[in-house]
Amino acid sequence: MFDSILLAIDPVALKLGPISVRWYGVIIATGIVIAYIVGQREMRKRGFNEDFLTDLLIWAVPISIICARIYYVIFEWPYYASHPDQIIQIWHGGIAIHGALIGAFITAIIFTRKRGVSFWKVADILAPSLIIGQIVGRWGNFMNQEAYGGVVSRSFLESLHLPNWLIEQMNINGFYHHPTFLYESLWNLVGLVLLLLLRKVNLRRGEIFLTYIMWYSFGRFFIEGMRTDSLLIGNLRMAQIVSLIGLIVGAILIIYRRVTIKKPVRYKD
Repeated sequence: MFDSILLAIDPVALKLGPISVRWYGVIIATGIVIAYIVGQREMRKRGFNEDFLTDLLIWAVPISIICARIYYVIFEWPYYASHPDQIIQIWHGGIAIHGALIGAFITAIIFTRKRGVSFWKVADILAPSLIIGQIVGRWGNFMNQEAYGGVVSRSFLESLHLPNWLIEQMNINGFYHHPTFLYESLWNLVGLVLLLLLRKVNLRRGEIFLTYIMWYSFGRFFIEGMRTDSLLIGNLRMAQIVSLIGLIVGAILIIYRRVTIKKPVRYKD
């Protein structure tokens, strides 16, 4: 049919004896490292010592991964109730970014209170790092051939000027699919540029972080509608519900804080 059909990418990056190191884990770890480097640089500019972010991540990363898995398992419980041995097998995929974000936010709120630091100040600084982690992390879904959308033609994917290796990775069981992982990664890339530009505007404290919540939620709401593997409550897509809540709450908080805080602290203060 085609001159050359590429095989799907092996999800295993390398094997160390009986241990398989999967691309999914490698990419997630890479996203965390890049996010850390970017965040650490800005933390220094804002007057934090180098240990602050390291200490925060020691707690936030494992808690976020656990919460991401718990969130996913809860909404896929009929399956995991019959396969309890697979509950901890996150290397096969099955972690939900909304669960990870909830875990990270709760951890950050508790951590900053313990340290006597403004949560909003830290959240603003780390908002670009969060979205960087999501930009990179979505490619883990690509390697696992998951988080894709409905069936499309190969010619449609070619019209997007995608490389053959990406197009063929979207060939699942003989059918090509929307690369919704790519749509979300690109949406977040634009969001990263926006957040970095907003730093220069010197917004009120908290508004960069809330803009991140709104930007991600807006894009995720529509992209989720294209996916075929959504976590459901009845016929409702859970990610769309959470995204809608995030969008509304983010807008309300920005308006409320602008109305009630008469002498606002700004990002660079």
